[in-house]
Formats: sequence, structure tokens, C-alpha cells
Amino acid sequence: MTTHTTIQAVTYATAARAIELGMQIATAAGVRAVITVADPTMAMVAFGRTDGATPHSVETSRRKAATAASTRKPTVAIAPEFAVALEHGTGGLLTSVAGGVPLSFAGVHIGGIGIAGGRPDQDAEIALALLAELGADVEVAR
Repeated sequence: MTTHTTIQAVTYATAARAIELGMQIATAAGVRAVITVADPTMAMVAFGRTDGATPHSVETSRRKAATAASTRKPTVAIAPEFAVALEHGTGGLLTSVAGGVPLSFAGVHIGGIGIAGGRPDQDAEIALALLAELGADVEVAR
């Protein structure tokens, strides 16, 4: 019988780099964004907030990162018929709003990134650009 498992998780250095790059990408796109990086257990590893970002974007970013980290899917991939049940069933911990993407390198899932502050489609575009800039697996986020 196996007594434990090992979970691959994003390092703080990688998460901090993601925050730095994400804030640059969002600012260049004219979005006052909040960016969260979570590990597969949904724990926050790093967080950044551009000046002028809306207060509610903090929580939205965290939920997007937690969803993508725990489901290994982009938040936009949550089936519409399941979206409301997901959000209600988790007490609002998870979301189906676009802008959350899984974080993987060479097929190894290590967490999730949540972008909030723009329109959901803008947040999703920023998240994909961030994955590409990090050298992460972009195809898992589409």
C-alpha cells in the first residue's frame, strides 16, 4: 500500500517571475490587473496588483488561479451547465470566468495563474501571453 503521494508545485521564484511578467504584459495592454499564482493545492504562492486595480479583482484573480491549479484546465473550459454548480458547490472558491490558466512546463502541472482586471477575454489573452513569455506549456491553456 502506498502511504503518500508527491505533488509537483511551482517555486516561489517562478511564481514571482510570472507576477512580474504578467504585470508588464497587462500594463502594456492597458489593463490594471491583479495576478495570482497558486500551487495545485490551491495555495497562493505569489500575488501582484497593479496600481489602480479594482478591489474585487483581487478575489477574482485568486479564484481563477485556484480553479486552474486544481482542475488543470483553463477556467473558460468549465462546461456552462456545470459553472453555477461549481461556484455554489465550492462556496465560491472556484470560478468559470475566463482568465485562469493551468501552469505546466514540459507536461508537468505545477499550478495555476489567475488574471483579473480587464474584460474576461482580455484577462485570458494576457494569461496566454504570460505563459508564452514564461516558456510554459501554452497548449494546455487553450
